[in-house]
Amino acid sequence: MSNNTKLQATLLWVLAIIVTLSSVVYQRKTGPTYPVSGELEFDGKTISYHLMRSQDTGKNAPIELGVPDAGFHAILKWKRFKSHDEWRMTPFMMEDGKLIASLPSQPPAGKIIYEVSLANQRGESIALTEEPVIIRFKGSVPAAVLIPHILFMFAAMLMATRTGLASYVESPSTLRYTFLTGLFLLLGGLILGPIVQKYAFDAYWTGWPWGTDLTDNKTAVAFIAWALAIWRQKKMGTAKAWIISAAVITLAVYLIPHSAFGSELDYTQTEQ
Repeated sequence: MSNNTKLQATLLWVLAIIVTLSSVVYQRKTGPTYPVSGELEFDGKTISYHLMRSQDTGKNAPIELGVPDAGFHAILKWKRFKSHDEWRMTPFMMEDGKLIASLPSQPPAGKIIYEVSLANQRGESIALTEEPVIIRFKGSVPAAVLIPHILFMFAAMLMATRTGLASYVESPSTLRYTFLTGLFLLLGGLILGPIVQKYAFDAYWTGWPWGTDLTDNKTAVAFIAWALAIWRQKKMGTAKAWIISAAVITLAVYLIPHSAFGSELDYTQTEQ
């Protein structure tokens, strides 16, 4: 391998890593389970908050507000999502310089919708968020299953990007990279993914045709795209357009927020 070829391969790997890391961060931060955190100015003071949107079943979900002094108080307003419940009010308690309240644990896929209002000593109040926040509870997933799942899915995205670039420059490694991409998607998305889903929400598959979980659906779409690319590459000896298309499809589906339209309990049905 010439020096120019080695340099080109290195640059393509660096570019693939940058694209992969960027897509992972974007997907994580835009997903429905990422905490709502920030700061706001109220009564001349800076208030920080951390509003959870995901929690393991069996554990209450703590809601914390960082306040500068004891002159503030807050109310947690909540009810089960998709239920006939009345709104409940839970006062925050001051602990170690923070106002803390908690939401009760729910079964896997159970959700709670809640909002927080902050008030000063003069009775002036402000809502922390423009819209209520929704938190979903899930079963605990063993690290022995979750970690390989995450690693294989990360590797699949990395290899999908690198394979698309290799195909574009007509690298001799394209066929090997194409097989690896499909293998990582199979292991991480279609084998370990359903196992993670079973632990978390007691269902192996909640995508089409049984549900609307975009995580399941997008994984299936990406795998089909790579299966077609592998078939075309083996049959014709070249599949540049197919591989680049599969890489673009994979990037597009990875940019869809994780857990969007995922499992959720409908308490209005269980109450009947």
